[in-house]
Amino acid sequence: MGTLVYVLKSFFLLLFILDPFLGAVVFITLTRGMERRERLSQAFLSVAVAFVLMLVFLFSGKLLFGLLGVSFSSFMVAGGVILLLLGIEEILGLEFSRKSADTKVAAVVIGTPLLCGPGAITSVVILAEKYGYFIPLLAVGLALFVTWVILVLAETIAKVLGERIIEVFSRVMGLLLAAMAVEYVKEGILQMIAEISGK
Repeated sequence: MGTLVYVLKSFFLLLFILDPFLGAVVFITLTRGMERRERLSQAFLSVAVAFVLMLVFLFSGKLLFGLLGVSFSSFMVAGGVILLLLGIEEILGLEFSRKSADTKVAAVVIGTPLLCGPGAITSVVILAEKYGYFIPLLAVGLALFVTWVILVLAETIAKVLGERIIEVFSRVMGLLLAAMAVEYVKEGILQMIAEISGK
């Protein structure tokens, strides 16, 4: 019973951080103009990218940062900057990178840093320390499965709500994403300052 409670707690924590509904809005934007088969492929690849990265950091997060000589605060700042650019794209309708139907941009951008970003990586590392590997592994699988379902249904959601509502929602979510990105950058900088002052 205790294990189930821990799995559910971990699942909801990760689902909140992954924010599949925000991912769906971005997914609709990035895959606009693609055929259905390609969109389904992009949805699978997006979740697969996030799953592989989360597994890597789940089992070897601390070790990997140590080997690369990269502090987690630096990762947070870098991830925050990328998210901020993505948020600005959504808010202002700008395009910092070329997006075409024959690229994997949706899979890469949604897989990381949108899904598997600093928050998700931090969470899996902490959950692994707290519960071991099995519980967070199960929670990751469940959270990403729900995310995949929402991405697959993104087109249906868009049809039900309508393009204008989706566009407005996209702008609002872009603003929230930008705000979240600033928080990542701020937290990363504060951690850097703490690391420097602690030396």
